[in-house]
Amino acid sequence: MRADGKRVRNTDPMYTVAAHIMSKRVDSMNMITIDIPYDPMQEYLNEKRKQGINLSHMSILVAAYLRTMAEYPELNRFIINCKAYARKELAIAMVVLKGGKADNGTMSKMYFKAEDTIFDVHNKIEEYVVANRETPEKNGTEKIIKFLLSIPGLLRWGVRFFKLLDRYGLLPKFIIDMSPFHNSLVISNLISIRTNHIYHHCYEFGTTSVFITMGNLREVPKRKNGEIVFERSIPLGVVMDERIASGSYFAMAFRKMKKYLKNPELLELPPEEVKPDPGLK
Repeated sequence: MRADGKRVRNTDPMYTVAAHIMSKRVDSMNMITIDIPYDPMQEYLNEKRKQGINLSHMSILVAAYLRTMAEYPELNRFIINCKAYARKELAIAMVVLKGGKADNGTMSKMYFKAEDTIFDVHNKIEEYVVANRETPEKNGTEKIIKFLLSIPGLLRWGVRFFKLLDRYGLLPKFIIDMSPFHNSLVISNLISIRTNHIYHHCYEFGTTSVFITMGNLREVPKRKNGEIVFERSIPLGVVMDERIASGSYFAMAFRKMKKYLKNPELLELPPEEVKPDPGLK
C-alpha cells in the first residue's frame, strides 16, 4: 500500500483502460488558459490592506484551488503504474527564489488542510517563502540533491532506484515528504520574473497531476452591453492529467475555481462541506 495514497478501485472502465493506453503523463496531458479578471482580485486586496491585512494574488489562487479540491476531490487523484489513487494529503509545490535572485531557485512543498481559509493559506505561504529563502539548506529537496551528488555515479542509480520504488508503492514516506514531485499541484508565479504564463511540463517521476502557472497581466476582449471592451486579466496556464477525471469534471471544477477567484471573500470562512473522494466508497 502506498504511503501517500489509497487505491481507487471503482473508476469508470473507460478510464481504467485509458490509464494503460496512455501510460505516461506526457501522453495524457490536457492544456488550457484560464483568464481571471484582475480588478475584483485587486479591489479585494486593497480593501484588506485598509484593514491591516496583507494578502497576495498567490494566496487567493492557492486558497481558491484548495477550496475547489474540497468540492471536487477527484482533482487530488494521481495515476502511477497505470493505477488510480486518491491522495491522502493536500500538498502544493512552488519554486522560491533564493535571496530574490531570478537565476537561483529552490523547490519544495507546503501542506494544507481542506478547511483552511484564505488567511490560513497566506500565513503558510509566507512561512514557506521565508524558510526557503533564508535557509534553503534545510529544505528536504536540497538535502536529497546534495546526497545524490555526493558520490560519483550515485545520482543516476539513485534516481532509477527511487523511480522503481515509487512505481510499486515502496518509496519511503520520508522521501515522499521531501519530494517536490509528489503533490496535489505544482504552481508557479511567473509574474514575479515578469514573464508570460506557460504550460508547465509534466513530471514522470512522482504523482503530480495538475500544474498551474500565473503570468503577466494582459487585456482580453469581452462583449459588454453590445460593445467589445478589453478586460485586464491574469492568465493561468493549466496542465492536467486527463486520466484522473472526465473533461466535464475538470470544466465544472475550474468554473468553480474561477468563481472563487472573482469573489475572494468567499474564501474567508472554512468550507461548509469537504466531500470525500467517491472512488473510496
